[in-house]
Amino acid sequence: MSRLHFDQDIQPLSDFRASAASFIRQVNETRRPIVITQRGKGVAVVVDVAEYEAMQEKIELLEEVQKAESQLSAGLGVSSSDARKRILQSIQP
Repeated sequence: MSRLHFDQDIQPLSDFRASAASFIRQVNETRRPIVITQRGKGVAVVVDVAEYEAMQEKIELLEEVQKAESQLSAGLGVSSSDARKRILQSIQP
């Protein structure tokens, strides 16, 4: 995802309502999110679908890493050499 350009990517809700199609086109073309404000405060973010999906995948991966780290800390892990032995044993006839 590209960096936010504060002068272009933060828009009041009233402007977004009036020109929604052009803002959606901007998001799709630039791959930058648009922050929608209401009474001067951020209330929503419009992001390209592909960028959203990529963010979700990254979040899932980070959650898996965190889970693995917790399991290792709790002593539930297997060393790489033991894992290798187990894999080789399982594929040998």
